[in-house]
Amino acid sequence: MDNGHTGTSNSIQSAIDEYLGRSADVRGLSRHTIDAYRRDLTGFVEFCSRYGADGLGEIDRVVIRRFVAYLSTRGYAPRSIARKVSAVRVFLADQTSRGSIDSNPAHGVNQPKIPRSLPRGMPAGSLARALDGLSGADPVALRDRALLEMLYGTGLRVSELTALTVASVTSGPFVRVRGKGAKDRSVPVPGEATRRIDKYLLSGRPELARVASGDALWIGASGSAMSERGVRRIVRSRLGSFPHALRHSYATHLLENGADLRSVQDLLGHSELATTQIYTAVTRKHMTETYERSHPRA
Repeated sequence: MDNGHTGTSNSIQSAIDEYLGRSADVRGLSRHTIDAYRRDLTGFVEFCSRYGADGLGEIDRVVIRRFVAYLSTRGYAPRSIARKVSAVRVFLADQTSRGSIDSNPAHGVNQPKIPRSLPRGMPAGSLARALDGLSGADPVALRDRALLEMLYGTGLRVSELTALTVASVTSGPFVRVRGKGAKDRSVPVPGEATRRIDKYLLSGRPELARVASGDALWIGASGSAMSERGVRRIVRSRLGSFPHALRHSYATHLLENGADLRSVQDLLGHSELATTQIYTAVTRKHMTETYERSHPRA
Protein backbone atom coordinates (compact mmCIF):
# COMPACT_ATOMS: atom_id res chain seq x y z
CA MET A 1 0.00 0.00 0.00
CA ASP A 2 1.53 3.34 -1.03
CA ASN A 3 1.63 6.55 0.98
CA GLY A 4 -1.18 8.09 -1.01
CA HIS A 5 -3.50 5.31 0.04
CA THR A 6 -2.47 5.72 3.65
CA GLY A 7 -3.25 9.42 3.47
CA THR A 8 -6.62 8.65 1.91
CA SER A 9 -7.46 6.27 4.71
CA ASN A 10 -6.50 8.84 7.32
CA SER A 11 -8.53 11.58 5.62
CA ILE A 12 -11.71 9.53 5.45
CA GLN A 13 -11.08 8.03 8.90
CA SER A 14 -10.73 11.50 10.41
CA ALA A 15 -14.11 12.47 8.97
CA ILE A 16 -15.61 9.28 10.36
CA ASP A 17 -14.13 9.84 13.81
CA GLU A 18 -15.54 13.37 13.88
CA TYR A 19 -18.93 12.14 12.63
CA LEU A 20 -19.18 9.38 15.26
CA GLY A 21 -18.17 11.72 18.06
CA ARG A 22 -20.82 14.18 16.97
CA SER A 23 -23.43 11.43 16.64
CA ALA A 24 -22.77 10.24 20.18
CA ASP A 25 -23.12 13.77 21.58
CA VAL A 26 -25.97 15.17 19.47
CA ARG A 27 -28.05 12.10 18.63
CA GLY A 28 -27.48 10.40 21.97
CA LEU A 29 -26.56 7.07 20.37
CA SER A 30 -25.46 4.29 22.71
CA ARG A 31 -21.89 3.06 22.92
CA HIS A 32 -23.04 -0.25 21.40
CA THR A 33 -24.54 1.55 18.38
CA ILE A 34 -21.49 3.77 17.92
CA ASP A 35 -19.19 0.73 18.07
CA ALA A 36 -21.30 -1.04 15.42
CA TYR A 37 -21.16 2.01 13.13
CA ARG A 38 -17.42 2.27 13.67
CA ARG A 39 -16.85 -1.35 12.66
CA ASP A 40 -18.93 -0.99 9.51
CA LEU A 41 -17.35 2.31 8.49
CA THR A 42 -13.82 1.09 9.23
CA GLY A 43 -14.40 -1.75 6.78
CA PHE A 44 -15.42 0.83 4.19
CA VAL A 45 -12.29 2.90 4.89
CA GLU A 46 -10.11 -0.16 4.36
CA PHE A 47 -11.86 -0.91 1.07
CA CYS A 48 -11.38 2.68 -0.15
CA SER A 49 -7.71 2.49 0.77
CA ARG A 50 -7.25 -0.66 -1.31
CA TYR A 51 -9.31 0.77 -4.15
CA GLY A 52 -7.26 3.97 -4.23
CA ALA A 53 -9.99 6.54 -3.55
CA ASP A 54 -8.15 9.80 -2.85
CA GLY A 55 -10.17 11.41 -0.06
CA LEU A 56 -13.89 11.96 0.44
CA GLY A 57 -14.25 13.64 -2.95
CA GLU A 58 -13.03 10.50 -4.72
CA ILE A 59 -15.78 8.31 -3.31
CA ASP A 60 -18.21 8.02 -6.20
CA ARG A 61 -21.05 5.68 -7.10
CA VAL A 62 -18.61 3.22 -8.71
CA VAL A 63 -16.73 2.89 -5.42
CA ILE A 64 -19.98 2.23 -3.53
CA ARG A 65 -21.15 -0.37 -6.07
CA ARG A 66 -17.81 -2.14 -5.95
CA PHE A 67 -17.96 -2.09 -2.16
CA VAL A 68 -21.34 -3.85 -2.32
CA ALA A 69 -19.93 -6.40 -4.79
CA TYR A 70 -16.88 -6.91 -2.58
CA LEU A 71 -19.05 -7.65 0.43
CA SER A 72 -21.06 -10.15 -1.61
CA THR A 73 -17.93 -12.00 -2.75
CA ARG A 74 -16.76 -12.18 0.86
CA GLY A 75 -19.90 -14.11 1.75
CA TYR A 76 -21.69 -11.53 3.87
CA ALA A 77 -25.41 -12.13 4.30
CA PRO A 78 -27.80 -9.70 2.58
CA ARG A 79 -28.85 -8.25 5.92
CA SER A 80 -25.23 -7.55 6.90
CA ILE A 81 -24.50 -5.95 3.53
CA ALA A 82 -27.59 -3.76 3.82
CA ARG A 83 -26.53 -2.66 7.30
CA LYS A 84 -22.99 -1.77 6.21
CA VAL A 85 -24.16 0.12 3.12
CA SER A 86 -26.75 1.96 5.22
CA ALA A 87 -24.02 3.06 7.62
CA VAL A 88 -21.96 4.36 4.69
CA ARG A 89 -24.98 6.10 3.13
CA VAL A 90 -25.88 7.91 6.37
CA PHE A 91 -22.26 8.95 6.91
CA LEU A 92 -21.96 10.34 3.38
CA ALA A 93 -25.33 12.09 3.72
CA ASP A 94 -23.93 13.80 6.81
CA GLN A 95 -20.81 14.85 4.90
CA THR A 96 -23.01 16.21 2.10
CA SER A 97 -25.08 18.28 4.51
CA ARG A 98 -21.89 19.72 5.99
CA GLY A 99 -20.50 20.64 2.56
CA SER A 100 -17.59 18.20 2.65
CA ILE A 101 -18.83 16.60 -0.59
CA ASP A 102 -21.24 17.89 -3.26
CA SER A 103 -23.67 14.94 -3.25
CA ASN A 104 -24.17 11.55 -1.67
CA PRO A 105 -22.68 8.92 -4.02
CA ALA A 106 -24.43 6.12 -2.12
CA HIS A 107 -27.88 7.51 -2.90
CA GLY A 108 -29.79 5.16 -5.17
CA VAL A 109 -27.19 2.37 -5.13
CA ASN A 110 -28.95 -0.99 -5.17
CA GLN A 111 -28.26 -3.46 -2.40
CA PRO A 112 -29.44 -7.01 -1.72
CA LYS A 113 -33.09 -7.46 -0.94
CA ILE A 114 -33.69 -8.69 2.58
CA PRO A 115 -36.46 -11.24 2.99
CA ARG A 116 -38.95 -9.92 5.52
CA SER A 117 -38.96 -12.05 8.63
CA LEU A 118 -41.41 -11.87 11.48
CA PRO A 119 -40.11 -11.27 15.01
CA ARG A 120 -39.71 -14.48 16.95
CA GLY A 121 -41.25 -14.36 20.37
CA MET A 122 -42.38 -17.04 22.79
CA PRO A 123 -45.96 -18.27 23.28
CA ALA A 124 -47.54 -16.63 26.31
CA GLY A 125 -48.36 -19.93 28.03
CA SER A 126 -44.94 -21.50 27.65
CA LEU A 127 -43.18 -18.28 28.65
CA ALA A 128 -45.32 -18.00 31.80
CA ARG A 129 -44.57 -21.62 32.70
CA ALA A 130 -40.85 -21.08 32.14
CA LEU A 131 -40.80 -18.03 34.40
CA ASP A 132 -42.92 -19.69 37.09
CA GLY A 133 -40.62 -22.71 36.96
CA LEU A 134 -37.61 -20.67 38.04
CA SER A 135 -36.93 -21.52 41.65
CA GLY A 136 -34.32 -20.69 44.24
CA ALA A 137 -34.00 -18.19 47.07
CA ASP A 138 -30.28 -17.45 46.74
CA PRO A 139 -29.27 -13.92 45.62
CA VAL A 140 -28.46 -14.91 42.03
CA ALA A 141 -31.75 -16.78 41.60
CA LEU A 142 -33.70 -13.81 43.02
CA ARG A 143 -31.85 -11.44 40.70
CA ASP A 144 -32.39 -13.57 37.60
CA ARG A 145 -36.11 -14.04 38.21
CA ALA A 146 -36.60 -10.31 38.83
CA LEU A 147 -34.55 -9.41 35.76
CA LEU A 148 -36.49 -11.77 33.47
CA GLU A 149 -39.85 -10.61 34.82
CA MET A 150 -38.74 -7.02 34.20
CA LEU A 151 -37.66 -7.75 30.63
CA TYR A 152 -40.90 -9.48 29.71
CA GLY A 153 -43.11 -7.19 31.79
CA THR A 154 -41.81 -3.94 30.28
CA GLY A 155 -40.35 -4.83 26.88
CA LEU A 156 -37.21 -2.82 27.59
CA ARG A 157 -34.16 -3.03 25.38
CA VAL A 158 -31.13 -4.62 27.04
CA SER A 159 -29.31 -1.28 27.08
CA GLU A 160 -32.29 0.30 28.84
CA LEU A 161 -32.51 -2.54 31.34
CA THR A 162 -28.84 -2.38 32.33
CA ALA A 163 -29.07 1.40 32.83
CA LEU A 164 -31.73 1.08 35.54
CA THR A 165 -30.91 2.21 39.05
CA VAL A 166 -32.45 1.24 42.37
CA ALA A 167 -34.11 4.65 42.56
CA SER A 168 -35.73 4.19 39.15
CA VAL A 169 -37.77 1.19 40.32
CA THR A 170 -38.69 2.37 43.79
CA SER A 171 -40.36 5.66 42.87
CA GLY A 172 -43.72 4.35 41.66
CA PRO A 173 -45.51 1.95 39.32
CA PHE A 174 -43.73 3.37 36.27
CA VAL A 175 -40.09 3.22 35.30
CA ARG A 176 -38.57 6.05 33.30
CA VAL A 177 -35.98 5.00 30.75
CA ARG A 178 -33.86 6.72 28.12
CA GLY A 179 -34.16 4.99 24.77
CA LYS A 180 -32.63 5.46 21.34
CA GLY A 181 -31.94 9.02 20.33
CA ALA A 182 -31.86 10.08 23.99
CA LYS A 183 -35.67 9.97 24.11
CA ASP A 184 -37.20 9.41 27.54
CA ARG A 185 -40.37 7.43 28.10
CA SER A 186 -42.30 6.01 31.04
CA VAL A 187 -43.21 2.33 31.05
CA PRO A 188 -45.59 0.68 33.53
CA VAL A 189 -44.09 -2.14 35.60
CA PRO A 190 -46.55 -5.03 36.10
CA GLY A 191 -47.32 -6.46 39.51
CA GLU A 192 -45.34 -9.70 39.17
CA ALA A 193 -42.20 -7.84 38.11
CA THR A 194 -42.66 -5.40 41.00
CA ARG A 195 -43.00 -8.24 43.51
CA ARG A 196 -39.90 -10.02 42.20
CA ILE A 197 -37.86 -6.81 42.23
CA ASP A 198 -38.94 -6.12 45.81
CA LYS A 199 -37.71 -9.59 46.85
CA TYR A 200 -34.45 -9.06 45.01
CA LEU A 201 -33.91 -5.65 46.65
CA LEU A 202 -34.67 -7.12 50.08
CA SER A 203 -32.73 -10.38 50.00
CA GLY A 204 -30.71 -10.55 46.79
CA ARG A 205 -29.03 -7.30 45.89
CA PRO A 206 -27.65 -6.58 49.41
CA GLU A 207 -25.71 -9.87 49.23
CA LEU A 208 -24.28 -9.06 45.79
CA ALA A 209 -23.55 -5.37 46.31
CA ARG A 210 -20.03 -4.02 46.67
CA VAL A 211 -18.57 -0.52 46.73
CA ALA A 212 -18.36 -0.64 42.93
CA SER A 213 -22.08 -1.35 42.63
CA GLY A 214 -23.17 2.23 43.11
CA ASP A 215 -26.90 2.63 42.54
CA ALA A 216 -27.03 0.06 39.71
CA LEU A 217 -30.10 -2.14 39.99
CA TRP A 218 -28.60 -5.26 38.42
CA ILE A 219 -25.31 -6.46 39.87
CA GLY A 220 -23.00 -9.08 38.44
CA ALA A 221 -20.91 -11.66 40.26
CA SER A 222 -18.01 -9.22 40.69
CA GLY A 223 -20.23 -6.67 42.40
CA SER A 224 -20.16 -4.21 39.51
CA ALA A 225 -23.09 -3.15 37.37
CA MET A 226 -24.25 -5.94 35.08
CA SER A 227 -23.28 -5.66 31.43
CA GLU A 228 -25.49 -6.29 28.40
CA ARG A 229 -23.53 -9.47 27.81
CA GLY A 230 -24.35 -10.61 31.32
CA VAL A 231 -28.06 -10.10 30.68
CA ARG A 232 -27.89 -12.10 27.46
CA ARG A 233 -26.12 -14.88 29.33
CA ILE A 234 -28.92 -15.03 31.93
CA VAL A 235 -31.68 -15.16 29.31
CA ARG A 236 -29.86 -17.87 27.42
CA SER A 237 -29.16 -20.02 30.47
CA ARG A 238 -32.54 -19.57 32.16
CA LEU A 239 -34.90 -19.55 29.17
CA GLY A 240 -32.81 -20.85 26.29
CA SER A 241 -33.59 -17.69 24.37
CA PHE A 242 -32.35 -14.14 23.88
CA PRO A 243 -33.44 -10.77 25.35
CA HIS A 244 -35.00 -9.39 22.20
CA ALA A 245 -37.31 -12.42 22.08
CA LEU A 246 -38.83 -11.20 25.34
CA ARG A 247 -39.31 -7.74 23.83
CA HIS A 248 -41.00 -9.35 20.81
CA SER A 249 -43.17 -11.44 23.13
CA TYR A 250 -44.13 -8.35 25.13
CA ALA A 251 -45.34 -6.49 22.03
CA THR A 252 -47.06 -9.48 20.44
CA HIS A 253 -48.92 -10.51 23.58
CA LEU A 254 -50.13 -6.95 24.14
CA LEU A 255 -51.55 -6.79 20.61
CA GLU A 256 -53.07 -10.27 20.87
CA ASN A 257 -54.93 -9.14 23.97
CA GLY A 258 -56.37 -5.97 22.47
CA ALA A 259 -53.76 -3.22 22.92
CA ASP A 260 -53.79 -0.63 20.14
CA LEU A 261 -50.78 -0.21 17.88
CA ARG A 262 -50.06 3.39 18.86
CA SER A 263 -49.89 2.52 22.55
CA VAL A 264 -47.50 -0.36 21.85
CA GLN A 265 -45.37 2.01 19.78
CA ASP A 266 -45.10 4.37 22.75
CA LEU A 267 -44.32 1.55 25.18
CA LEU A 268 -41.55 0.17 22.95
CA GLY A 269 -40.07 3.59 22.27
CA HIS A 270 -40.31 3.27 18.48
CA SER A 271 -39.95 6.62 16.70
CA GLU A 272 -41.89 5.37 13.66
CA LEU A 273 -45.22 3.54 13.71
CA ALA A 274 -44.05 1.45 10.74
CA THR A 275 -41.47 -0.20 13.00
CA THR A 276 -44.23 -1.37 15.31
CA GLN A 277 -46.55 -2.46 12.50
CA ILE A 278 -44.51 -5.59 11.82
CA TYR A 279 -46.11 -7.03 14.96
CA THR A 280 -49.55 -6.82 13.33
CA ALA A 281 -48.39 -9.52 10.90
CA VAL A 282 -47.47 -11.68 13.89
CA THR A 283 -50.89 -11.24 15.46
CA ARG A 284 -52.63 -11.93 12.13
CA LYS A 285 -50.67 -15.17 11.88
CA HIS A 286 -51.71 -16.03 15.44
CA MET A 287 -55.39 -15.32 14.67
CA THR A 288 -55.25 -17.42 11.50
CA GLU A 289 -53.75 -20.37 13.34
CA THR A 290 -56.32 -20.03 16.14
CA TYR A 291 -59.15 -19.94 13.63
CA GLU A 292 -57.88 -23.00 11.76
CA ARG A 293 -57.59 -24.93 15.02
CA SER A 294 -60.92 -23.84 16.42
CA HIS A 295 -63.51 -23.26 13.71
CA PRO A 296 -65.41 -26.39 12.57
CA ARG A 297 -65.51 -25.16 8.96
CA ALA A 298 -61.89 -24.03 8.77
